[in-house]
Amino acid sequence: QLQLVESGGGLVQPGGSLRLSCTASGFTLTHYAIAWFRQAPGKEREGVSSISAFSGSTNYAHFVKGRFTISRDNAKNTVHLQVNSLKPEDTAVYYCAAAYGSTWYYQPPRITEDSEYDYWGQGTQVTVSS
Repeated sequence: QLQLVESGGGLVQPGGSLRLSCTASGFTLTHYAIAWFRQAPGKEREGVSSISAFSGSTNYAHFVKGRFTISRDNAKNTVHLQVNSLKPEDTAVYYCAAAYGSTWYYQPPRITEDSEYDYWGQGTQVTVSS
């Protein structure tokens, strides 16, 4: 069974950090570009960041630039999202998604187009509160 599993979420105080992980099961991530999305209660899902399959080129939403860092460890079949300087408005369920295709080997996929992604995880909750 092909699936993505997110982990690393939790409750953190404002200004704190977390390291989210997205691990593939049943397939290897080597040829997949990966993105992180999030959805807060009562809001639409929004793209956070993406990374290309081979070159490691990245893309970030304006509201996380300088605070979040996406990286991949193909040897561990995992992509990480380091989230720093967290704010209450970062509270959301964070999802990872995988996009297959040579288009995304050297450029990161758009985080505004859900349709470009082939697999989605179930999400991990991040809550930022004092």
